[in-house]
Amino acid sequence: MPQLNGTAAMPGPPKASNASSLPQGVLAPLPRDEIDTVPAKAYPTVLQQHLNNVRKFNDCVVLTRVGDFYEMYFDQVKQYAPLVNLKVAKRATVLGDVPMAGFQHTQLDRYLKMFVQDLGKQVAISEQVRLPDSERSSKAGAPMYDRKVTRVVTAGTLIDESFMDPYENNYLLAVHLEGALPAHSAHDGRSEAYERYKRTTKVGLSWVDLSSGDFYTQSSDLASLPSLAARVGPREVVLDSTMESAGQAQLQKLLGEGGYSLHYHQTTQTASSVAEWTPMLERAVPDKDQDNFTAPEIAAGSLVLDYIRNKLIDQQIQLQPPVRRSDDEYMSIDKQSLRGLEIRSTLRDGTFQGSVLHAVRHTVTKSGARLLSQRLVSPSMSLSVINNRLDLVQEMVGQDAFCEDVVALLRRTSDTLRLLQRFSIGKGDADDLLSLAKTVDVMGRLSEVLHDHIVAHQDGVVEQEEDVDLEPPELGFLWDILGRLDLQGPARVSKSIQHAIDEDGLDRRHVAEAEDQAEAEEMTDEVVSADTAGEKGPRLAKRASKTKVTTAESGPEEIWVMRRNASPTLERAHADLEKLLDLKRELARRLREQLKAESLMLKWGAQLGHYCHIKGRDAQGILSALEGARSIGSTKSTRTFYLADWTHLGVRIDDSKLRIRTEEERVFGKLRGQVVENLMKLRRNAAVLDELDVACSSATIAKERNLVRPILSEDTSHRIVGGRHPTVDAGLKAQGRVFTANDCAVGDQEKIYLITGPNMAGKSTYLRQNALITILAQTGCFVPADYAVIGLVDKIFSRVGSADNLYQDQSTFMVEMLEAAEILKQATPRSFVIMDEVGRGTTPEDGVAVGYACLHHLHHINKSRTLFATHFHALADMTRDFDALACYCTDVAEAGDGSWAYVHKLRRGVNRESHALKVARLAGLPESAMAVAAEVLADLQKERRRSAGHHSASLTALEYGPVLAVAAG
Repeated sequence: MPQLNGTAAMPGPPKASNASSLPQGVLAPLPRDEIDTVPAKAYPTVLQQHLNNVRKFNDCVVLTRVGDFYEMYFDQVKQYAPLVNLKVAKRATVLGDVPMAGFQHTQLDRYLKMFVQDLGKQVAISEQVRLPDSERSSKAGAPMYDRKVTRVVTAGTLIDESFMDPYENNYLLAVHLEGALPAHSAHDGRSEAYERYKRTTKVGLSWVDLSSGDFYTQSSDLASLPSLAARVGPREVVLDSTMESAGQAQLQKLLGEGGYSLHYHQTTQTASSVAEWTPMLERAVPDKDQDNFTAPEIAAGSLVLDYIRNKLIDQQIQLQPPVRRSDDEYMSIDKQSLRGLEIRSTLRDGTFQGSVLHAVRHTVTKSGARLLSQRLVSPSMSLSVINNRLDLVQEMVGQDAFCEDVVALLRRTSDTLRLLQRFSIGKGDADDLLSLAKTVDVMGRLSEVLHDHIVAHQDGVVEQEEDVDLEPPELGFLWDILGRLDLQGPARVSKSIQHAIDEDGLDRRHVAEAEDQAEAEEMTDEVVSADTAGEKGPRLAKRASKTKVTTAESGPEEIWVMRRNASPTLERAHADLEKLLDLKRELARRLREQLKAESLMLKWGAQLGHYCHIKGRDAQGILSALEGARSIGSTKSTRTFYLADWTHLGVRIDDSKLRIRTEEERVFGKLRGQVVENLMKLRRNAAVLDELDVACSSATIAKERNLVRPILSEDTSHRIVGGRHPTVDAGLKAQGRVFTANDCAVGDQEKIYLITGPNMAGKSTYLRQNALITILAQTGCFVPADYAVIGLVDKIFSRVGSADNLYQDQSTFMVEMLEAAEILKQATPRSFVIMDEVGRGTTPEDGVAVGYACLHHLHHINKSRTLFATHFHALADMTRDFDALACYCTDVAEAGDGSWAYVHKLRRGVNRESHALKVARLAGLPESAMAVAAEVLADLQKERRRSAGHHSASLTALEYGPVLAVAAG
């Protein structure tokens, strides 16, 4: 029996008196079984870190940095690797094989484009962050890196990615809806209650371009949301997470079927005032302006800023102060008109080439192109703003040498706004600094050119070109531009940058980086090729290590980005390094003499450190006489050894180089800080360059295509002489053909033009060209006409080129009617309306009724300037009593030999022949079919003449006007 309390056990049962000596309380646990002490199986650290990030960012593709690669693992490999053409491999673990796929870190932008832009995914980038010594385990094989997501990349939060469109803004749009969404059943209907709901429900919008720092807000209503969203053209739309339950289909419908990339966000920081946005702005919004922002705008702005903070994680960003937009400042171009008039892209295939923007854009800078695009979709409603823009264009048109000087200087500038945004978030490299410095120098030269031109003009030295009839304007607008160029601070920054950065060294670094990248890609291709062929992969580790070994006597060529005199500390550090390199050369010379070995070289390698190397016959020499030498390897033709003198000297050289690199980083940080200090001035200066670029672009187009300056007024006139369609005119000119110009004087006594004529005779072109001339005029561009006087237009409406929308259960005619309904509800006496073939998607009788109802409403209720093209010739008879409506037509000229040609010139009158069979023959219909069509047409025309005066084809307004007027009401 065991001893208790040190007393020997006695034979027989224990005595009761010994019970108090027994152990009391809970017994100690039994020792763990051997099977329990075996550690649980787990994934390698990097895989577990990746898996943790996948669980945390479950709506993202997670890319984890591992060495020089970004990699995916587990289920996302099977899901996404085939979509971006990544080869799938396996990684063996104690828990089984794990699918993996990856690509070199230099290819990140390429794959981000595929994931984010092409597939519409969000990508969480997990970088490897070296753990500080205090957090690292002392155990062998303990992880050296933590892998944490540093940024989530989405379509709307791009900053400086190479695949961004440099000619268009990259907007992220936040939409805040005041109140709840309507029930789905109510939404499906088009009741008056729902229409009233749309027009009374307030909506706040806020959109941001992180690449340039632009920040806008606007308050509107739900009915206007589709057109506003189309005008902004966002890459991504963010909504409050409470709206997710409504479903993608309903939300896309509310936004206007734009196919937007929609994401939801739960706001963590709800702002109650604009002042709370200040930490993310380059400067605070003045107190006097803060009260102008409405509650929906503040909610939308807070949503977009919180979403950005959530995606950029630890990065700081500096946006420009928010600019409030309002409907009163800009002409409203609804979604259908942006599409139908082909402002940014063509209607047929959605391409940029063939659009109005393509026809009028001759900018030489990327940011100037973005400004022109913004202006084109948001023409101004301010006469002073428009005339200032036109004054600048006119000056460029009249002064060729001045315009050419400005363009030549602008070509030498960089995309300053996007460069500055890189610096505002703590990015930006030496190339960006140098590009910015050179742009600032160009700003200074532009300032001189502007000043010299103004002075020369005032002194009467410069005269207007002989072919310009307009009187030279006063140059107050040029003084204004010159006054907005603030160069004092930026010039000092530019001087500091160019004094500090060694441009030649920067070029050498680029060459070296390109060579390294080419070598890395070559090795990667070899591995992939070998794997595909089922062969053993090449041994690349040895080859890669060789690239790290110095082969030149002077050591590896260190490429310094900063000039030696960039700072006193840097100058001293370089001087110290030169002395040490001289000592190295002297040591090498002495050793060669002592060993009689001319091939001796002092080297450094990543594996061996500092060592000496001899090759050829010299390798047969004896090292015993060399104090401090220790052989580390030899062959028949080489000998490698350590030498204490070289080891000590090499360490001193390495330390000296480290001091130089540290000081270069300090100088670079100081320069970047100076740029950020001058951020506001540089952004304002960049905006001036963009304005000059747009003006020069308009002037160049004006001279090439014989455009004229429009005259804008406050009335509702529209008098165009010799008007042309901007894109059709340019296309015909390129083919050596001439566009048939036409006049238009709608808006005075004649508010409506009812236009008839043959198919293909130019009715649709005529409608569109007058709308586009109006848009260009209020954009501040010269227009394709011989003369143009235009009263300000508040809204452009276009009902042309409809197509069905089967997904939303809408036929072509239904889409047409929806568009017509919006026009009749929203058009004002200051609006400009073009309507083409209203009612063509139904029976002739119904089509005539709908067409008449639209004309009646436009004439008596809207009183807008309207161009209305139709093949329903009866409408001309039915509207004879409309005192503000006039009939015009195009025609076909037929020769005696049977040939014919279109007459695109507009004339007064009604053309009751559509000549559709001529178009059918041009399209290539078989002659047998054409013969049948001609026969049927002849019979129908006979029947119509026989029943004239008795049937609906010849109804007059006196007979049926009141009935249709009631229907229209």
